[in-house]
Amino acid sequence: MDVQDTELKKELDAALKARRELGEEYESALVDSFLEKVDQRIDGAVERRVRRQFAERQVATVRDGRAAEGQDSWGARFGFGIVSLVLAIPLSAIGTANAHLPGLIVTWTGIVGVNVVQAARVNPTLFGGRLQGRSRDGDWED
Repeated sequence: MDVQDTELKKELDAALKARRELGEEYESALVDSFLEKVDQRIDGAVERRVRRQFAERQVATVRDGRAAEGQDSWGARFGFGIVSLVLAIPLSAIGTANAHLPGLIVTWTGIVGVNVVQAARVNPTLFGGRLQGRSRDGDWED
């Protein structure tokens, strides 16, 4: 039994005792008072439930928005490009110091390769690929 149920039971017992003491002329006022308390409890429970569902929907909406944004966000692409260029400087120096021109070529081939793979992962249609289940014009395949 819930805490609120025991409190409601106590209030009902109190209303019945008050009716016995005050008589039948106060019965409608006691019943109305008890029903008002029940209505308040129901309203509170419904309000809490609605708030919780609303908050859950907001959280789900925010999560979906972040997931969709995280896949092809301009900031993520820009950040990846900046990090790639920053790391390219010491990698170029290491490749050149160890293997001269062939080392530099291998280093930059790797840097370009990583960026191409990232671009293809973020935007599958970039290099002529198709999204799974969709044709290039956006219609569903049969």
